[in-house]
Amino acid sequence: MKHQLNIIIGSTRPGRAGPIFAEWLETFAREHGKFEPVLTDIAAFKLPVLDEPHHPRLGNYQNDHTKAWSKAIDAADAFVFVAPEYNYFAAPAIVNAIDYLLREWKYKPAGIFSYGGVSGGLRAAQALKPLLTSVGIMPIPEGVALPMYQKLLDENRAFSASEQVVGGTRIMLDELLRWSEALKPMRAA
Repeated sequence: MKHQLNIIIGSTRPGRAGPIFAEWLETFAREHGKFEPVLTDIAAFKLPVLDEPHHPRLGNYQNDHTKAWSKAIDAADAFVFVAPEYNYFAAPAIVNAIDYLLREWKYKPAGIFSYGGVSGGLRAAQALKPLLTSVGIMPIPEGVALPMYQKLLDENRAFSASEQVVGGTRIMLDELLRWSEALKPMRAA
């Protein structure tokens, strides 16, 4: 049985590019053949700024949006965060979504597919890693960064990946599978 890879669209901003890259990544992961990819759009869950009355470690969720988010994340074996860079940092939607849960994240690896201006979102990716580790996610070193991402979209906002992006994404998925397999006994315990 293939491991489930949740491809998390980390921006909720109108006009966002995240879904474009996430859809490309879902197709690529399906062709890669080692995961069952699932698009997971934070915007679809309509998570307000953390509004649960109890600490996430208790798992005592009161709100339907949190229960749906918990179910989606719990089902995953691994993640790729499609992460924009806003003001040299991770998008607030990603930070908020991660903070909603705890046990659902544990012992799962994550890659980061970042995009932004000149840095390609690398500052956001680096800012995310300590947060990911604090909830028990293993962020892998391998990732993909798209600098000046607007120039990678055609007039219809379609994305055509370069050889470097394809190669980097393949390496990231291969490493995610290794980590997902290695962490599987810990997730089962």
